[in-house]
Amino acid sequence: MKKQNVRTISLIVCTFTYLLVGAAVFDALESETEKRRWEALQDAEDMIIRKYNISQEDFKVMETVVLKSESHKAGQQWKFTGAFYYATTVLTTIGYGHSTPSTVGGKLFTMCYAIVGIPLGLVMFQSIGERVNRLSSYVIKAVRSSLRCKRTVASEVDLICVVTTLSSLTIAGGAAAFSKFEGWSYFDSVYYCFITLTTIGFGDMVALQRDNALNRKPEYVMFALIFILFGLAIVAASLNLLVLRFVTMNTEDERRDEAQAMQALQVAVKLEGDVITSNGSILSGYEGHDGQSLNGSTNSSMCSCHCMCLNRHKKSNNLGKSNDAENQYKLRRSPTHIRHLLPEVVPMQDLNYDYDTQSLHTLADRGTMDSSYMGVDMVDMGDTASIELRPHALLKRNVSLLSIRI
Repeated sequence: MKKQNVRTISLIVCTFTYLLVGAAVFDALESETEKRRWEALQDAEDMIIRKYNISQEDFKVMETVVLKSESHKAGQQWKFTGAFYYATTVLTTIGYGHSTPSTVGGKLFTMCYAIVGIPLGLVMFQSIGERVNRLSSYVIKAVRSSLRCKRTVASEVDLICVVTTLSSLTIAGGAAAFSKFEGWSYFDSVYYCFITLTTIGFGDMVALQRDNALNRKPEYVMFALIFILFGLAIVAASLNLLVLRFVTMNTEDERRDEAQAMQALQVAVKLEGDVITSNGSILSGYEGHDGQSLNGSTNSSMCSCHCMCLNRHKKSNNLGKSNDAENQYKLRRSPTHIRHLLPEVVPMQDLNYDYDTQSLHTLADRGTMDSSYMGVDMVDMGDTASIELRPHALLKRNVSLLSIRI
């Protein structure tokens, strides 16, 4: 199984396990509180019905009126300022839900606006995050140079520390401001800033929804919008370092596999227009680097096996010419019946290479070779055959790896 598939399956298992653990923790923390609140609301409803002697239907109408009028307490939501705030929540995918379009045209335009705006926003924040990381690296390099440190280049860990510090300062500063303007506790303000900058946007706490702030406090509106945009840029810088590295791991593995496949093709064997690879597969119509086949004008071959013999002596070459056409026909008709020609690895200990005498005794024991083969020169000395090597040619063609038994 490929590494990419294993990683994907592992991520799926880890994600669902994380979801199960989160569900169990939230169940333990929130279920009892939810039950108590529901019982308190039921008691209040019964008390109101008995006190004012109204029916259940009338109470439902009152409940609907209260819920629908909640969004209007902050003033007009669809004037230009409020509409700009809404467009910001759409483009940044925060989606508080404090104000939603009620007309068909508004809903249709929201969908079309989001289709174009969300990718545009993601690209913009991603680009800003890259610039923030580049600026952080320059600052780190300048500080270390001024301190005369040996290592001045900013590492990935240094950048992560910088953007994490910036994110913490942004949340802390924004929480202080929202705590003052909204009257929230500091912890609730920190919670709001985190939910906003991570684009979760539950909508249980939304800024600019008190005392008609959208129309009466333009400086506060400007601060809230700048906080959202700047904070999301800092978060994008963090994601650029932490998340995108893991996102691109599958792509890097795919490129590595392609490079290995190209290297495997470089050591493939050319035989009568077909390529026999090391695993026994046959690729038809492949042209080798030299563009020559076994029946070409040269006596060399790109085939390999453990005996490292190539073409036999001229005597065997002359005998083989008569059967050339028949052998080529058999190779084309039955390419799978050539298993004896598949590559076999030559043990390195079988090669007795002597740099002083430049002789290869193993090949001398196994027969003669053609003089044009990969830098191996034959010298006929009677009963014994001495093979002189040109080391630079052997090194160039990697003779010490494989050869074909013919």
